Amino acid sequence: MLDQLLEYDTELFLFLNNLGNTSWDGFWRFVTEKWSSIPLYAVLLYLIHKHYGLKGMLVIIVSVALMITATDQLANLFKYGIKRPRPCQVAELKETMRYVADGCGRYGYFSAHAASSMAAAVFLGLSLQKWYKYLPFLLLIWAIMTGYSRIYLGVHYPLDVITGMAIGGLLGWGFYLLQQWGQRKFNT
Repeated sequence: MLDQLLEYDTELFLFLNNLGNTSWDGFWRFVTEKWSSIPLYAVLLYLIHKHYGLKGMLVIIVSVALMITATDQLANLFKYGIKRPRPCQVAELKETMRYVADGCGRYGYFSAHAASSMAAAVFLGLSLQKWYKYLPFLLLIWAIMTGYSRIYLGVHYPLDVITGMAIGGLLGWGFYLLQQWGQRKFNT
């Protein structure tokens, strides 16, 4: 059963990865780059400050820092606990896949990029939905694009990305609830 699931995952990876071409490589490299989201984060920080004030913004910043730390550490725990090689480390795939990334880590289950971007999307989308009802959907699209970029570049299987998104979504929701509790407790 597990072998069959991994085989389907590999087939889906090859299909999605091979949809790419050199004219789109630069775009997907940009999407996956952590620093490319700084303008988005700056706008979100401004909106948070506008609606929550300085104290509320500080509670949210601490919540986000803890959430991203949690997603990264949990991803590392899974990666080194499960030790599933990334597709770019599998010799049998190297001739049939497109490898676009600059580097390739050893293990990939699950994607920390997918987890942290989905956690941020859920957390910040929920935190600001009261004022911007479409923002959560836009942030989810951004997180899905970030997740897909990992498949496009050849560094993660779809199951790595889907699992990362699910765990990130749960952590984003949990930290949102924690942040709401903190906002009420500290009366900000």
